[in-house]
Amino acid sequence: MSQDQGLAKLLEQVLNQILEAQLTDQLGAGRYERTEERKGYRNGSYPRQLTTRVGRLALRVPRTRDGEFSTELFQRYQRSEQALVLALMEMVVNGVSTRKITQITEELCGTSFSKSTVSSLCKGLDPMIQNWNQRSLHEHVYPFVLVDAIYTKVREDGRVRS
Repeated sequence: MSQDQGLAKLLEQVLNQILEAQLTDQLGAGRYERTEERKGYRNGSYPRQLTTRVGRLALRVPRTRDGEFSTELFQRYQRSEQALVLALMEMVVNGVSTRKITQITEELCGTSFSKSTVSSLCKGLDPMIQNWNQRSLHEHVYPFVLVDAIYTKVREDGRVRS
């Protein structure tokens, strides 16, 4: 087992133990434990793949009968580590192409993100960029204004033009 695989297995075991401990804390009772303080009942678990910097982790997320259990480790439909997603977004902001990002993530993490996945992740950046572009410049006095431009080709009305 390589060093990265060993670290991934260790992290996987630790996260599974944390999930179990969170459920025990939420229910107020451990497995097969009968107490007066019990707030619900376990109902098995479901598998969840989580892509991280050390590789893909196979987690067992516990369930409750009422479906109320949620964890702070990741969001409900999150499939990738948040730091990894933010790194992907930063690469896009810095002008790295989606194909290059796919190659980089495959080399670093052992798993690749499709071009469409990278594009959909970065759609969340569009409102922030639009707000920044449309902010008012009249609020401050600027002694110097530096203007920078980039020359790109865009697809418009089915044609590519400068």
